[in-house]
Amino acid sequence: MTKGCWLDDQCSHWEKSESNMSTMIRKLSPTGLGVAVMLLGMLLFALNDAMGKWLVSTYSQGQVILIRSAAALVILVPIVWRAGLSGLVNVERPGLQVARVFFSTAELFCFYFAVASLPLADVMTYWLAAPIYVAALAPFLLGEKVGWRRWTAIAIGFVGVLIALKPSSASLTSAALFSILGSAAFAFMMLSGRQLRNTPDTVLAFWQIIGAGLAGIVAVFMTPSGWLPVQSSFDLAFLSLLGVVAMAAHVLVNRALKLADAATVAPLQYTLLLWAVIFGWLFFNDVPQTSIVVGAGLIVLSGLYIFFRENTLKRRRDAADRLAAEQV
Repeated sequence: MTKGCWLDDQCSHWEKSESNMSTMIRKLSPTGLGVAVMLLGMLLFALNDAMGKWLVSTYSQGQVILIRSAAALVILVPIVWRAGLSGLVNVERPGLQVARVFFSTAELFCFYFAVASLPLADVMTYWLAAPIYVAALAPFLLGEKVGWRRWTAIAIGFVGVLIALKPSSASLTSAALFSILGSAAFAFMMLSGRQLRNTPDTVLAFWQIIGAGLAGIVAVFMTPSGWLPVQSSFDLAFLSLLGVVAMAAHVLVNRALKLADAATVAPLQYTLLLWAVIFGWLFFNDVPQTSIVVGAGLIVLSGLYIFFRENTLKRRRDAADRLAAEQV
């Protein structure tokens, strides 16, 4: 077989494969496509976390966050520009917007401080407890009603956190405390986001990235070895890709929530823990301890129950509202 014929055969094979893939995607229902997109988004988030863990072993947290933010802005600015710059300034509830940026920035720094010392699976376990904190704080901060079933699930979730944390003088390290603080900041960011539903996602993301970038600049100048020369083009590519991958993951998750019901795709966020275990084992030779496995199991079960319970109550309220409207 000549070289030209071999290339022709290969091209024909690739074209058929692409055609088959396109046909499979077209046959997927919106819900099926939403599930696939959400799973891909979670994979990218986990990949982003693994890349970040590898980078903070060489560079400071401030430097990583600064370059990450700059790369993300390169992608986001054209999108915001097309949507109109006025939306960036004329935002609802400016004070709450600032609070959300503060919590998102604190969450990001805490994550990189924690992941520099702890296995990915450990850090992700603490972070996945954030929805439990949200459910516990919602009655006091948002005036939402929480019944005994969800309070029971919240209590079980907190037990899971304690089991994973192993609070003793030997195991309660600064990295573990940063994990708890970071997950709490993530919860407050989620709570503030619930009250900013009319703000476009691009606007929220823009100010979130700006806040992280500014904090990164401050950290670079305020900490020893805040900025180190980038050692190779490979490192520079990884630092830049950190922002690109994070932006892509956010876009995919938002797209998934538009393609399918939240009740279908939102629970898939817990696949992050599976990827954290896999990447931690593959790239960092980390194996989760028994306490992390047990604690993570309780946290995931608690979070799933809280989510499905809230979704059930929402459907009941919507049905009651429709019935009341029909009777008017």
